[in-house]
Amino acid sequence: MEIKAVKTPALLHRTAKTVSEALPYIQRFAGKTFVIKYGGHAMGDERAAESFARDVVILKTVGVNPVVVHGGGPQIGAMLERLKIQSSFIDGLRVTDLATVEIVEMVLSGSINKQIVTALNKQGGTAIGISGKDGGLIKAEQLKRTKKDPDSNIERVLDLGFVGEPTNIDPLPIINIMNAGMIPVIAPIGMGPNGETYNINADTAAGAIAAALKADKLLMLTDVPGILTKKKELISEIDASEIGALLADGTIHGGMIPKVETCIDALRSGVSAAHILDGRIPHVLLIETFTAGGVSTMIRAD
Repeated sequence: MEIKAVKTPALLHRTAKTVSEALPYIQRFAGKTFVIKYGGHAMGDERAAESFARDVVILKTVGVNPVVVHGGGPQIGAMLERLKIQSSFIDGLRVTDLATVEIVEMVLSGSINKQIVTALNKQGGTAIGISGKDGGLIKAEQLKRTKKDPDSNIERVLDLGFVGEPTNIDPLPIINIMNAGMIPVIAPIGMGPNGETYNINADTAAGAIAAALKADKLLMLTDVPGILTKKKELISEIDASEIGALLADGTIHGGMIPKVETCIDALRSGVSAAHILDGRIPHVLLIETFTAGGVSTMIRAD
């Protein structure tokens, strides 16, 4: 004999009310494209990863076209350590020589990509994993960075090896996958003009892909709540034109700067809204998409 816990009428009513309140958002976003940058805690924790996969499949089920672009820095670091390959960082970017880029591609396009695909498929979705090299999706070139010497005040060019930045995104491979009713899962690997492999920051890749698709939303999962004031209060909504002042006075600082800049670039290229979300919150994608308040920072296009 199977014994089931009885749900109280109040709980059932609350559940029904939540679903009912989501209807306008479901109708609004049906047929829209969401580019989701997946990384951080949400990616490293098994329970959080399962919750993320379920949320993405729910988005797909109610008519949204989700596109997942994933990172994998900690997993790359663990594999390099396991293989006793030394790596270093400059300004938060992993210096990537030929030996390192081979490991980066193996981990991102291989184990991580297929783990995400498997998680989505287990939740009832149909996901296809590709890298930016497949179908000429991401053309890239070496990322150029300079740094000023504090003693001589002379700027020098930093050699980051096979760290790249997108020069062109061909959205057709992604569109074909979406038109077939499937969820694209993209590893941020690009191909150079001579066939060389480039490791691309996942935030940067997600922003460029969102721009190429003219996505309705760019959703960036992080390990922070969003953009905070100097008093550590969450800024829930902000116009892109207001970001400059927050950068100038130091409200936006550190690792949040490149994330915000990526969002602004995407908005200028036709993306309707960009969200910086705390991936540690269970079902944060659904809360942000289908509720009035949301729990992140939304940057609106001007």
